[in-house]
Parts: sequence; C-alpha cells; structure tokens
Amino acid sequence: MPESTRMSDGSTPVNGDNKVDIAIIGGGIAGLWTLARLRKAGYQAILLEAESLGCVQSGASQGIIHGGTKYALSGKLTHSAQSIQQMPQRWKACLDGVGEVDLTQAKKLSAHQYLWSNKSLAAKLTGFFASKVMSSRMQHLSADDYVPPFNQSGFNGELYQLDESVLDIQSVIETIRTQFSDVIFQACIENITDISDSDDSTVNKHYQIHSSDNTHIIAQSIILTAGAGNEKLLASLNFRQAKIPKMQRRPLLMPMLKANESVLPKMYAHCLGASAVPKMTITAHSLSQNQTVWYLGGEIAEQGVGRSIEEQTQKAKSALQSLMPWMDFSQCQWSALAIDRAEPKMPDGSRPVEPAIFAEQGVITAWPVKLAMAPIMADKVLHEIERLKINKNAQAVLIQNKNSLPMTQAKTSQLPWEKVDHWL
Repeated sequence: MPESTRMSDGSTPVNGDNKVDIAIIGGGIAGLWTLARLRKAGYQAILLEAESLGCVQSGASQGIIHGGTKYALSGKLTHSAQSIQQMPQRWKACLDGVGEVDLTQAKKLSAHQYLWSNKSLAAKLTGFFASKVMSSRMQHLSADDYVPPFNQSGFNGELYQLDESVLDIQSVIETIRTQFSDVIFQACIENITDISDSDDSTVNKHYQIHSSDNTHIIAQSIILTAGAGNEKLLASLNFRQAKIPKMQRRPLLMPMLKANESVLPKMYAHCLGASAVPKMTITAHSLSQNQTVWYLGGEIAEQGVGRSIEEQTQKAKSALQSLMPWMDFSQCQWSALAIDRAEPKMPDGSRPVEPAIFAEQGVITAWPVKLAMAPIMADKVLHEIERLKINKNAQAVLIQNKNSLPMTQAKTSQLPWEKVDHWL
C-alpha cells in the first residue's frame, strides 16, 4: 500500500514508512497504562501527546488508589465500591514489580489512607463499619494509634485506617515514560483520516494521523485516551453521528494551601459526611524549603465550581477550621486549581461508575473514569484489540529509537501547585 497514493495533501511520509500497529492519542494515565500493556503483549504501539504527559486530569489527581471504601461511606456498598474493590491489589502488584505494568520506580506517598468523622455520625455507622466486608478493608484506631494531625487533644472523633495507598502520580507517569520514551512523542494531531483499501467497517482498517509538524503516521487501530480532547479527534472522522460516543464534563475547583511542614503535617484522609462523597479529601505533598501543600478534593472541590479562586479559598478556610478546629491555619497561603473532568455521558448526568470504551471501525475511545480504574480500562481495550485481530508488526516498520520519527519526545507535566502563579 504505497503511501504516496494515500496523502490527501500530496506529501509523502517523512523518514520512510511511518507505520505502526496501534497509535494511542492522549498521554494521561489511561494512555500510558494502555501503551505499557500493548507493548508487553507484543504490539508495536506508540503514544502521541499534544502537550505534556499527565497535563490535565491525571496530573491533577490526588493519587489515591482506593478500593471503593469511600464510595461506601453512606452506609452501603454501592456499585462503584464493588467495581473498584480489586484495584489496590492490582496496583500493589505493579509497585512490587510482579504486576501488569512495572511501577517499581514510582513513589508511594503513604501505604494507608485514613477516614475521620465526628462521634455522632460514626455512631450511626458503627455496625456497618464492623461488618465482615468492611472490617477486612479498614481498621478502627484507638487513641494511642492516632497519626498527625489527629493525635492532638482537640480531636474529638473517630479515626479509621484504610489499607489503600496514595501515590505520587508524577512519579508514576515518569516511571512509565522512562520505560517507553522511544515510542512516546509530543505531537499535536490535526485530524485522522480513513485510508483503508476496503469499505468494510470491521476488517483491514488503516488510519492516517496528521500532526501539525507535517508528520504522517499510519496505524491499523487508533486508541483515543485524550480526555476532553477526544471530542475534536472524533469529529475529524467521518463516522455517523450515532456512532460517536458522547462525553460529559464534571468540573472541579480544587483548593490548596501551603505552609511550613511543622504547620501542615503529612496526611492522607477523607472526612466522613452524610453522602457517598467525602466532605473533604486531603492529600499532602512536599515542596521545597521544608514546606508542605495540602491538596483538597471531595465535596469542597465539587461545590466550588462557579466560585472565584478567592471565594473558594475562603470556603476552604472555613471548612477546614470547622472540620479541624484544633489546628491553626493562619500561617498558610491559599490557592485553587480548576479541573475539567471528561468522561462518558450518562443519561442523567451522574458520575460513571466504571471505565467505558467505545469501538467503531478500529477506533477505540476510552475513559478510565477514575485513576485507580486504569487497569480495568486497559483490560477492556486489550479485549477489543484482540477482537479486531490486528496483525502484530505485519505492516509496521519498527520505530527503534527517538530519531525514527521527527517528533519531540514528550515530557512529564508539572504538578498542580507548580502551575499556580499567585498564592493568597
């Protein structure tokens, strides 16, 4: 299949035939995890990212690898809790070097998460927390075992330890990038065109990817893991409208505060509320000059949409002072970061409970929904790739090193607090 007859603009591929088995577009945890799985399975797959790896949703994640416990905080095991409960074990295997993706060089911030509540609310759920299904996943701590900042006399509540880790997501992304750097490129995709010999919608598909630097890549299958960017990429394909998966956005405004580590100790905890969403989820991250940043998710982030940064930080101050009255936050600096979560559209606008993929004519659109669910999403993608019966390296010229394509290798994104220009 000579490329010179395939180029709509009359150009020819640079550096010979840039053919691959599979091209993944989008360099968050979804794309990176899928790349690692496909390469391990023997497919010649490459990843293309328009900006930097993890620059949107993945990099803004709090790094919580939970098994659904926080979804059960309303006193019952929801479908979300059941669909994600095996994820901590799968991630742990990867961190230990015996899993599907090698994460042995990734940094673990904490081996445990904590759940705290006031006395009255905890009392209502005591029986549920003591149930067989929950007691195997969490441990009620006595006052002697309290960790900072709950080991102070002003704390008057209950503390539980969850056997679920918190990871430095930047290090996770960097670990995967390092292993596959020769096939991870920075490339702004302008459009994707079908150049198949046959009009058959299920076999012998070939797509040509056009990047803004005039590079052309031909792939037997395309996997879209670009979050909100999936919309534009899908629009460039001539699929019938009914075949294009619909997407929804659920924005967040994530507060953050920083101070000396003596003021803000390391903590990774969910504050129990009346709903399945924690009132607040706090993760702590180290900064230079012995400073710590607390990054706040949960209800405070979801309800902050539409507020200014000043309004959101004021709400966060009030909420923290109410939830942790024994602490002094007067020395802290504050900010907030807007995050736009992209995910498959639900009929009622609710949050999806599990990863979703949509396959049409060799193009797979994938959303992991939650960071912890990336392995489940990759399972579904690989199942679809096997169904497509793609021939490994049958028409691909192996990209052996970074000079094989005239594109820049993609770099890992900054952390959310590194992107903040102004602290209040």
